Amino acid sequence: MTPPGDVKVDVQGLRIVLAGSSVDVVDDVSFQVRSGELLGLVGESGSGKTTVALALLGHVRRGLEVAAGRVLVGDNDMVKASEQQLLRLRGGEVVYIPQDPASALNPALRIGTQLKEVLQNHRQVAAAKGLGDPKARLEQTLEEVGLGETPRLLKAYPHQLSGGQQQRVVLAMAFALRPSVIVLDEPTTALDVTTQRHVLDTVRQLCSAYGVAAVYISHDLAVVGSLASTLLVMYAGKVVESGTTAAVFGRAAHPYTRRLLRAIPSPESSEVLQGIEGQPPHPTRRPRGCDFAPRCPLVAPICREGPVPFVSLPGGHLVRCLRTELTTAPDVRVPLEISTSHPEDRDTQLRVSGLSARYGTTEVLSDVTLTVGRDQCVALVGESGSGKTTLARCVVGLHSSWSGQVQFQGQDLPRSAQQRRPQVLQAIQYIFQNPYTALNPRKTIGQIIEKPLHHFYPSLSRSERDKRVTGVLSDVALGADFWPRYPDQLSGGERQRVAIARALVVSPELLVCDEITSALDVSVQATIVELLRRLQAERHLSILFITHNLALVRSIAQTVTVLSQGKVVESGPVERVFERPENPYTVRLMEDVPKVVRGDQQPRLPAP
Repeated sequence: MTPPGDVKVDVQGLRIVLAGSSVDVVDDVSFQVRSGELLGLVGESGSGKTTVALALLGHVRRGLEVAAGRVLVGDNDMVKASEQQLLRLRGGEVVYIPQDPASALNPALRIGTQLKEVLQNHRQVAAAKGLGDPKARLEQTLEEVGLGETPRLLKAYPHQLSGGQQQRVVLAMAFALRPSVIVLDEPTTALDVTTQRHVLDTVRQLCSAYGVAAVYISHDLAVVGSLASTLLVMYAGKVVESGTTAAVFGRAAHPYTRRLLRAIPSPESSEVLQGIEGQPPHPTRRPRGCDFAPRCPLVAPICREGPVPFVSLPGGHLVRCLRTELTTAPDVRVPLEISTSHPEDRDTQLRVSGLSARYGTTEVLSDVTLTVGRDQCVALVGESGSGKTTLARCVVGLHSSWSGQVQFQGQDLPRSAQQRRPQVLQAIQYIFQNPYTALNPRKTIGQIIEKPLHHFYPSLSRSERDKRVTGVLSDVALGADFWPRYPDQLSGGERQRVAIARALVVSPELLVCDEITSALDVSVQATIVELLRRLQAERHLSILFITHNLALVRSIAQTVTVLSQGKVVESGPVERVFERPENPYTVRLMEDVPKVVRGDQQPRLPAP
């Protein structure tokens, strides 16, 4: 293990503005990262995390420019480096791992070809570092990322690999030339907890073994907190808090950081998730004084008077806040009481019995049984590929190659949605995972929500349709002013609320929610979960909630069903299954969940 040593990254006073203007996107960002150290960069979408990360590669997005500051990687100033120098440095000294591994790999080339290209395109760098024979180095790199025992992998195309394997291939490409700096931009967002743990273990081991300085970007504070030794919290393009992970998580001093921590679900207890109302300010509409003031519960007149300086706290802990005397008290978590009555104690809405499903000749679900009662939320969890989404698609009639029995309110359902009665289609509504692709970009929000009414209630008058759309927009905490907007004018959380509103406008009785929070910030996720809980109580909804975020289950579901390789391995009340799991697979899933340890202690990721 290589202890933290020389400074590999030195960012001082970085300011990035909209090209040709003085409007800042990132301002006054400074930090250092030493060899073997992993720095976590956290904050909501739009806080400037990725903009800062890309600056480490000497890159700014179109329409932006660096107005001030320096970005040193080793002895190289990435801001002043020429294109020829950047070509040499990128890949050789500093590498970038994007969020989606599929987008980082060429779908038309075999994995082996893409790995070899890295070494071939940087032959001089490899020779200078004494990496030896390219074939031997390739084998060594694959071994290091846990793919050494996969002989067919080099001949495979990216689409033939799982998400975890794709991400490990990207890691192999990144570490092949033993760079001194690596930037990881949300690399585990779409992965289940077990695959996520393996990828994070690999990152941690390689950074430690080779003394790599790493910058890890994430909106999942539990993940980045379990991996990073130091943290930078960003809001509206500025660093608002920084320090050791133990200090920031244990003694968070900025109201924004504290609100982020309140939004993190716990796998160990049921708690009310507290989102952050409002939106971060647009760069052209930043408030005078503290950027967080419009959303801050502790705001005072002094907060709006001018720029807020850093306040130094013990242990190198810095916070950009004028109200630290009110933020040093212990944070209070609100416990959540969730009824644990069994589905047989309620009117049964959905009953799945002995369901087996296939894709072609491959069986992906085998003898699955599941029950959802009225007013009940049942969570469906498991690794990627376990069959969760296939089961959901069978329930709503989007996948018809199955056998067994699916009953809704005591009536058998045909396999295909096309064969089901309109009343059933109206009563069972599906909310898709990705809010960015689930909405028609050419329709206004009002038109999108109104569309199901035309299908299921063609006789409704125009005024009645308008009344229903306005009412459901209010139910999901969006005002009538959202009616004329288009999806590209909305944030991810707002788009997901629109998707929920579209499902609710026809007054369904069962919602099937398929990973609907996986692409959202932790604060937005908390808001969506609390919104669902409120709507469930008000509308007496039943919910089948599919997720790979096991910690989230404690804050929304009464019972949980665990799937592994298409089979139910455990089922029961959430508290019992999470605290006293009986199946070894469930035990392993629970061990793999990153846990935030509140208090003067660093969050933990299970030891490999």
